[in-house]
Amino acid sequence: MIMDQGTVGKKIFILYPQSVIQDELLDILIMAGFESYILHDHKRALKLLAKFPDSIIFINIDEKLPEKEWEEYVRGIMEDPRTKDCKLGILSYNTDKALMQKYLMDISVPCGYIQLKLGIKESTKIMLGALEANEARGKRRYIRVPCTEDSNASVNIKGPSGLYFGTILDISAAGIAARFENLEDLPPNTLIRDMQLKLRGGLVLTDAVLMGKRKDNVLIFLFDVTKMNPDHKLVIHRFIKYTLQHYIDSLTV
Repeated sequence: MIMDQGTVGKKIFILYPQSVIQDELLDILIMAGFESYILHDHKRALKLLAKFPDSIIFINIDEKLPEKEWEEYVRGIMEDPRTKDCKLGILSYNTDKALMQKYLMDISVPCGYIQLKLGIKESTKIMLGALEANEARGKRRYIRVPCTEDSNASVNIKGPSGLYFGTILDISAAGIAARFENLEDLPPNTLIRDMQLKLRGGLVLTDAVLMGKRKDNVLIFLFDVTKMNPDHKLVIHRFIKYTLQHYIDSLTV
């Protein structure tokens, strides 16, 4: 999967996340433009880190393995030539200062030890700070994901001569590229009122501006995000989150 080739940031993996992270923090990361994934297998995680050696992983050390084994796991990632360039952070409800010091001072994990007991707001703030410090977003402002035939992503617009239906080829929080058949020529900067997106059953209604045309009847639109309903923005972000997760789950590593 290629997102904004040339300006792509780092992949961010969260291993064995607590439910509060999976349900809430991941939405925040995606909306902030960070390409984030959930992992539920620490052995598979090692293979993904080797495949994407510039990635970042946050590990919940409260789950699955005893703490001593987590220490060995973390040290292994930082010492293995295939994964040593990955950046690590620790997630835990454990407030033991000796444990924190071990990971921060002795092992020197670069993305910090995030105490989840501080609450989701503070934990999110710390994690976002670590991601910004490690330039995890790259030069892009938005995550752009390609849509395949099974993505169930379509669009319809009202033109001067009626309603036109298109297939979305890629989408970000800022806009879409879509292929239309038999759409009359529209000049650049045409304002499209009430564009309707269908994203896996979720509906989005937004104004958009036609920015240009590629070959094969592919049009580029930018949303008027200032007027978009917040619930509709969330539909787009959650579609992006689903698409990202589906991609990483489908990889054979």
